[in-house]
Amino acid sequence: MTATRISKRFDSLVAAARSALIPYIMAGDPHPATTVSLMHTLVENGGDLIELGVPFSDPMADGAVIQAASERALRHGVSLHDVITMVAEFRHRDDDTPVVLMTYQNPIEAMGEMQFVESAVAAGVDGVLVVDLPIEEAGALLKAVANEALDVIFLASPTTSTQRLKHIAKLASGFVYYVSLKGVTGAKHIDIEQIADKVQQFKNIISIPIAVGFGIHDAQSAAQVARLADAVVVGSAIVSIIEQN
Repeated sequence: MTATRISKRFDSLVAAARSALIPYIMAGDPHPATTVSLMHTLVENGGDLIELGVPFSDPMADGAVIQAASERALRHGVSLHDVITMVAEFRHRDDDTPVVLMTYQNPIEAMGEMQFVESAVAAGVDGVLVVDLPIEEAGALLKAVANEALDVIFLASPTTSTQRLKHIAKLASGFVYYVSLKGVTGAKHIDIEQIADKVQQFKNIISIPIAVGFGIHDAQSAAQVARLADAVVVGSAIVSIIEQN
């Protein structure tokens, strides 16, 4: 696997002895013209990696806040192709900050795995997290990225078995995204003790960084998780600020 901006960024964070902040926004929300500017704002305010949501009409992991953001973006007609174009524009000013697309399988299927990978790599996308793509069905995408600098990031949850974690450890690159609770984005509760136990369990099996998301809704919860994991993902809280302003 070719080194990506993601692995390089985590290497620098390890050297600095700190965890990554990964802010999430929905591409095209509140308007397609504002997305690239918002991405730069996130970096200027401490974002180490950016997770960029791809609008999708039938999400399964998104809570009400991110669903509403997706619906706003879809009303502007924002597609996967548009999101990739936004990343290319972002790269005109920022060639260092890793960008991960968070999407569903349907838009990739519609574009075609090979076309998606070629377009994403050319635009400067560093990773892709396909929410509804289980490891058993990921063969085509993994084959498409085999010789490319594009990480495929997989999800793990509180119910993920040790056997499945070992399978994820063999296939994942960039980082593994640990969903810290049973439910959808936007929850306001996390169990810090459970997260500590699970992250340690994961680190005994998985060699790449562990990012924790879902339920991290304020500075206090982010700081608590940052002491345990390699990265903290903050999504709904940021999307709410965008909606309100």
